[in-house]
This record gives sequence, structure tokens and C-alpha cells, in this order.
Amino acid sequence: MLSDIMKLELFGLSEIPLVIEGDKISSLIISALKKQAINLEDGDIILIAETLISKSEGNIIELDKITPSKRADEIATLTKKDSRLVEAIINESNEIIEIGPDFIISETKHGFVCANAGIDESNVDKGLATPMPKNPDNSAMKISSELEKELDVEIAVIITDTQGRAFRNGAVGVAIGCYGISPLWERSGEKDLYGRELQTTEIAIADELAAAASLLMGQANEGIPVVVIKDFSSFRILKNKESTIKSLLRPKELDVFRK
Repeated sequence: MLSDIMKLELFGLSEIPLVIEGDKISSLIISALKKQAINLEDGDIILIAETLISKSEGNIIELDKITPSKRADEIATLTKKDSRLVEAIINESNEIIEIGPDFIISETKHGFVCANAGIDESNVDKGLATPMPKNPDNSAMKISSELEKELDVEIAVIITDTQGRAFRNGAVGVAIGCYGISPLWERSGEKDLYGRELQTTEIAIADELAAAASLLMGQANEGIPVVVIKDFSSFRILKNKESTIKSLLRPKELDVFRK
């Protein structure tokens, strides 16, 4: 029977306009849902590209207004990057971890370890760049609360970014903020198919959902910055109004690659 089939449905919201500072993201989502005849229901998960959040919050870097430091000039020479962009990366970072021929790996002020402090020069006007939202968890909570109040539903919101991974080529969607769902699924104590008890199994469920949404969002001119995921069967298990994205971050003292 159809009810016994495991399924997951993803809907890209293509009716989201180009966002400017001050735009209310929840209102834009509600308008797009209506235009596309999509009903938001209990248990749905909304995934939003971080650039959308930064634009609406006015979190924009004007590169022409940056005066590079000596350190930025030195790193720019090594990486062949614009020294103004390098200075922006330094300003958005707690620590510069590694410098390569065309990349800078840093720990952002949020605690994420990623390339170029997560600063994005795509999907903005020339001469501008968008850093990560200042507090992605709070942004997710605000949007979720507004949607739940307006539409009388119980949902979760995940803020997504696109990042590379150590030891693997290519970028994937990852979660950088969430509200309403635990980003990490602790499954130790459960039994596998052979009845053995799982010992240390943790699933980065928010990252997995972000990667699924990234298939629709794309990386270029697809114009789909918001994705709605329906029929996620584990929502009831994982719903959580207290969790933050920090549970996905490995403490520095446990990161053997940074010692």
C-alpha cells in the first residue's frame, strides 16, 4: 500500500523575488507558497539559503570600502585572491587555519571551519559579498515562529550553505542554523538489522536535509533559494525548540587534524 512506502518530497519555491535589506523572509515564503499552491503542514521543514538571510538582514560587505592590512596583502599574494576579500575573510574569522594556492580555510566567528569564512560573492551585485548571517540559529527561530503563528503549523527551519569537505572534491549543502529540529540524531543504543546495539552512531541529520535541498537550490542561476521538505518521517522524534547548530561542531580539542 502507498501508506507503507517510505518517501520524502521536496518542493522548490521559485516565486521568491530578489531580496533586499528589510524584506521579511516569512512573508515572501507565504506569498510563494500561495502562488505555487503549496500548503504548509505540521512536520514540514523549510530550508533557506544563507545568502537570502544575509541580504534581508543587511549583512553585506562592500569590498571597495575595505582597506587591506599587510597580512591580507601577503595572503592575497599566496592565494591570488583580491586583498580586500582576504581582509574580509580575516575579519569574519576567529582563526586562519590553512592557506592554499587558491583557498583560505578558517574558523568563522560562529565556530564553523570552512573555506573563505563562508563569504559568498555569487548572487550579489559586483563589488559586494555576503558573509554568513550573524546568528543563523536566531534567524531560523524568527522565521519559524512567524510562519507558525501566521499559518498555525508546527514546522522546522534550517539555514543552509554550500561548503566543501576535507578529503573529498566538490561542494554540498550543509546546515549552518536551525530551529525546531535537532541537527544531530543520536542513535546509539538502537539495534541494527542483526540485533546488535549501536555504540557511537550519530547522524548529522540537518546536513543531510540541507544536501537534499541543495539538489533543487543549485549553485548558479536556478533561482530557488527556499525548499520545503515534506513527509520527513522522523520529524516527531527530532522536533526540538531548544537545540542549536552548535551540536554539529566538533570541539577543537577533539579535532585531530588541527593539532
